Amino acid sequence: MKRKFFFLIFSLITLEILAQTPNYPARWTLDKCIEYAKENNISINSLRLSKNSAQQDLFQAKEAKYPNLNGTVSQGLFALNSNDGLHVTGAQTQSIGANSSMTIYHANYIKNNEASKNLLVQMADLSVQESQNNITLSITQAYLNILMNEENIVSLENVLKTTQTQLKQGDQLYKAGSLSKLNYLQIQSQVAQDEYNLTSTQNNLRTNIVNLKQLLQLPTNYDFQIAKPDSIIVDDQLKPLPDVQNLAQSQRPEVKYGELNVENSNTNLKMAQASVQPTLSVVGNISTNYSNGNGNYFNQLGNNFYMPIGLSLGIPIYNNRIYKTQIEKSKIAIEQANLDLQNTKTILNQQIEQSYINLQNALSQFDSASKQMNISKQSYDIVNAQMKIGSIDYVQLQQQRLLYIQSIQNYLQAKYTAVLNKQIYEFYAGNPINLK
Repeated sequence: MKRKFFFLIFSLITLEILAQTPNYPARWTLDKCIEYAKENNISINSLRLSKNSAQQDLFQAKEAKYPNLNGTVSQGLFALNSNDGLHVTGAQTQSIGANSSMTIYHANYIKNNEASKNLLVQMADLSVQESQNNITLSITQAYLNILMNEENIVSLENVLKTTQTQLKQGDQLYKAGSLSKLNYLQIQSQVAQDEYNLTSTQNNLRTNIVNLKQLLQLPTNYDFQIAKPDSIIVDDQLKPLPDVQNLAQSQRPEVKYGELNVENSNTNLKMAQASVQPTLSVVGNISTNYSNGNGNYFNQLGNNFYMPIGLSLGIPIYNNRIYKTQIEKSKIAIEQANLDLQNTKTILNQQIEQSYINLQNALSQFDSASKQMNISKQSYDIVNAQMKIGSIDYVQLQQQRLLYIQSIQNYLQAKYTAVLNKQIYEFYAGNPINLK
């Protein structure tokens, strides 16, 4: 019986743990990484909470146009003042009332306050979008670094296999006395160097995987695996720089944020100016009271019924320059908001121009690196073939091998740099990240 009980408890705990474990994919595509980060990133979710808070302020601002209503109930004892002092008689008193007021005119303060709160909600949403854009580019770069490392590992493994084959052949020749010890040691050094290069790249791969996991804020003990695309193609088609800049200026969230900030600053000025205008409100209250010993309870409530309604006009006369200061500071805020918007647009255009130049440079380097790698590969194959028939020495082989390995590194670096810069440039134009 105890064993069944413990088994049941263990099963319930296991189910609870499984229910709390996120349903991660077996392998992560770039799209899945970006989608996951947008939904689960702590900083982005914190900005979403700020947006929710701004939404609550908007709800409150919308209700300000309606009358308020407050009720009061008080209970006490009746006191008499006689020749020998104040005496509590023990007679009970009760007062019941309600009061309400509604602003009729305040120079559109309520309307502008609602408009301001609505702008702040939109600005909070744009902050979320901007943060999503930033994390998207960071994830894309980290993801491409992993792909570059993986492709580099394959290339270095092939180079290592070639040098290991050369070592086996050299070992046979050395034992047969056809190869000097110096040349034999040179081949061993080549193998050791290729093993080092491979290990170093494998270490870089692990580091880049950790970087991407940290960007995604995944658990430390989670076995993170990415899904490699079928192919990574370098697209050399370039959109004109002015077109991309115009598209970015019209749709990037940081620009829209700046524009709304200018609009909100102007709205705040109108609210500050309304503070020095008269305020007209309608006010009213309803009340009644009861005193023990003065008749029937309900009759007293009916007879003592009191309901005054009227208008209240508030006129600011002197307020220690508080409102004047608010108006002047609101004007300054408008100028600052315009400067911030201008600065945002300028920086964005500079970033796009730099991205355009980076892409042009990367495409040129990729073209040169492709040619260099093809030539180095052919030369390395020829030298290998000549080495087998003994027409060249190991020094020449080592030189060509180093050139070939360097050409591979240059090619991969240029390839993934071009792909990354193309994605960034297209992203500025409003196109989603897409490696397909």
